[in-house]
Amino acid sequence: MFKTIRNAWKIPELRRRMLFTLLIIVIFRFGSAIPVPFLNTEALKGLMGEVSKAGTALSYLDMLSGGAFAYAALFAMGPTPYINSSIIIELLTVAIPALERMAKEGEEGRKKLGTITRYVAVGLALAQAVAYYFYLRNNSYGGVPIVKYTTGWQSVFAAFVIILTFTAGAALIMWLGEQVNQHGVGNGISIILFAGIVSRMPHVLNTLGAFWQAANQDPSSYGKYYFLVPLFAVLFLLMMWVIVFMYDSERRIPVQYAKRVVGRRMYGGQSTHIPIKVGLSGVMPIIFASSILIIPTTIKFFLGERASTGFWASFFDAFSPTGWLYSVLYFILIILFAFFYMTIQYNPVEMANNLRQSNGTIPGIRPGKPTSDYIMKVLSKVTFIGSLFLAFIALMPIIFSVSTGMGSLSIGGTSLLILVGVALETVKQLESQMMMRHYKGFLD
Repeated sequence: MFKTIRNAWKIPELRRRMLFTLLIIVIFRFGSAIPVPFLNTEALKGLMGEVSKAGTALSYLDMLSGGAFAYAALFAMGPTPYINSSIIIELLTVAIPALERMAKEGEEGRKKLGTITRYVAVGLALAQAVAYYFYLRNNSYGGVPIVKYTTGWQSVFAAFVIILTFTAGAALIMWLGEQVNQHGVGNGISIILFAGIVSRMPHVLNTLGAFWQAANQDPSSYGKYYFLVPLFAVLFLLMMWVIVFMYDSERRIPVQYAKRVVGRRMYGGQSTHIPIKVGLSGVMPIIFASSILIIPTTIKFFLGERASTGFWASFFDAFSPTGWLYSVLYFILIILFAFFYMTIQYNPVEMANNLRQSNGTIPGIRPGKPTSDYIMKVLSKVTFIGSLFLAFIALMPIIFSVSTGMGSLSIGGTSLLILVGVALETVKQLESQMMMRHYKGFLD
C-alpha cells in the first residue's frame, strides 16, 4: 500500500489529486472544531461525556462525525444524513418502478438519482438538526442549561441559527465529498468518514496510556493491564488482517461461452468467471443492526431516573450493549440483514437470462431456471460465510470489553470495517489511475 502511494506521488496529476483530498480533510477537521453559537460548551461537554458512557445512538453519531457531534460543532451532523439518504434511495430503487427505470437510463438517470439523493439528504439533516436542538434545549448539566436562550424572542432566533447551522454544515460536507469525487482520490463521503474515525484514534491511545499508567501506580490491583494492553493491540491488528483477507476473498462461478461464426470470423469460445465477493454487503448489515439495537439504550437515556427502577430497569439491562441478549440479537440481525442486502444487490434470474442471451453457460448446469437456482445457492453460501465474518468483527470488541473491563477501549466493528475498506478502495483507485497512465514504475 505504501509503495503504491509513493509511486502515485511521483505523478504530477495524481499528486495534485492527493493534495486536494488532504485539503478537504483539513477543512473537515476545522469545521469539526468550530462551535455553534448560543450554546454553553462546558455544560455540553459534561453532558456528552455521560452520553458516551451510556452507549446510545448519540455516541454512535459522535463516532461517525469524528467527535463533532459531542461538541455541537458546525459539522455535528457529519456525513450521516447523506449516507442514510443514499441507503434509502437505493432501497426505494428496488421497490419503486420509476426509480428503477431511472437507474437504468445510464448517466442521465444517475444524475437525476444523485439530485434526489441530495434533496433527501438535506431534508434528513434538517430533521436531525431539529431533533438535536430540542434534545440540547431540554437538557442541562450541573444545573447549567445547554442552550443559553430558552424563552422569549431570543430563543426563537437562537433556535433558527442553531438548526440552520447544523443543516448547512451537513450540506457543506456533502459538497466537500462531491469535490473529492471530481478532483481528488477515492470516494468523497467515505474519505470524510475515514478521517472522522481516524481522528478518534488519539483518544484510544490516551486511554491505553492511562491503563498502563494505572498498572505502574498500583501493580497489585492493575497488574493485569500489563497483559491486556498488549493483547488489545494484537487483537486490533488481527482483526484488521482478517478484514483485509475476507475483503479480497471471492467465490468464482465458472462460465463458458459458446463458439459462433459471424461471416468468416469465429467469436466466443473463451472461459471466464463471475466473481462473488465474500464481503459483498460491506458494513451495511452492521450499520442496520446497530441502528435497531441502539434504540432501547437511547430511550433509556431520555427516560432518565424512571429507567432505573422496576420493569424498565430489567428491560434495559437485557438490552445493554454488554448484555447477552444484545449480543445474541446483534448476531442474528447481522446475518438477516446480510441476506437482505444480498437480495437487493443480486438478481439470480436476471444473471441467468444475461448468460443465456450472451450464449454463456455454467459447466454442468442447464440454462434457465437451473442456472438461476445454482447462482442463488452459491450466493446463499457465500453470504452466510460473509455474515459470520461480519458478526465476528462486530462482536469481538464487545466480548473483549465485557471480559476485561476495558470498555472505554472498545473499537466497534463498524469503525474497523470502514477504516480498512476505505483504505483498500483508495489504494485500488490509485493503482487503476497509474495503470491507465501506463506508469512504468508501477508496471515493473
